[in-house]
Amino acid sequence: MKCPGQDSRYWTPEAIFETKCPECGHDMEFFKDESARKCKKCGHKMLNPKIDFGCASYCKYAEQCLGEMSPDLLAQRDDLLKDRVAVEMKRYFGSDFKRIGHAGRVARYAERIGRGEKGNLGVILTTAYLHDIGIKNAEKKYNSTAPKYQHLEGPPVAREILTKLGAKEPMIDEVCEIVSHHHHPRSTDTVNFKSVYDADMIVNLEEKNKEQPIPPKKIARIIDKAFLTATGRETARSILLGIKPSQ
Repeated sequence: MKCPGQDSRYWTPEAIFETKCPECGHDMEFFKDESARKCKKCGHKMLNPKIDFGCASYCKYAEQCLGEMSPDLLAQRDDLLKDRVAVEMKRYFGSDFKRIGHAGRVARYAERIGRGEKGNLGVILTTAYLHDIGIKNAEKKYNSTAPKYQHLEGPPVAREILTKLGAKEPMIDEVCEIVSHHHHPRSTDTVNFKSVYDADMIVNLEEKNKEQPIPPKKIARIIDKAFLTATGRETARSILLGIKPSQ
């Protein structure tokens, strides 16, 4: 049986549309399942501006359905996956709204930092949602939330969730690698790791500051010494110290 989303018998009139070539202004006709098309007038290769991955954002048979996808479209696909990861994270934590809220805030700041640092937002946001996913089993097995137990228990759970959602193996490996040491930076860490680390630091400082106010000078020292990215430091100063980013 052919996937209904790719079967033209189920298409509506909006499945075929026209748009302008951004280079020469010539009319270009797209089918909704096309990833890209070349302009007949100037030869410019244009990505489909209305492409909708739908189930392709998580289906393991997506490449057979859509054919070979460009790196730009693969990045978009990874970015879409993070929405389903967020749902699975919430399902996994159940009524533990504190940890759900923590992961959501880390993801929000990680997106801001990742954009500024030009990281892979699909990997960054997926990892942000799953960075503490090992804490539940750490408590069950060791009666502890210590980082070493989170780092041990997190990757298998993250891998199970991402495999279920049909994520690509390289992405799964990178997310699990970050989860496995997300409290402990290394000299070889990528910008994707650094974006999640800095975002987690901001949220942790927010939470500690609510429990017991931290002197602004101490927060400033932590930001200067412990943060790994320029965007992370700028974001932290804005969130924690109310210092507006320089223009």
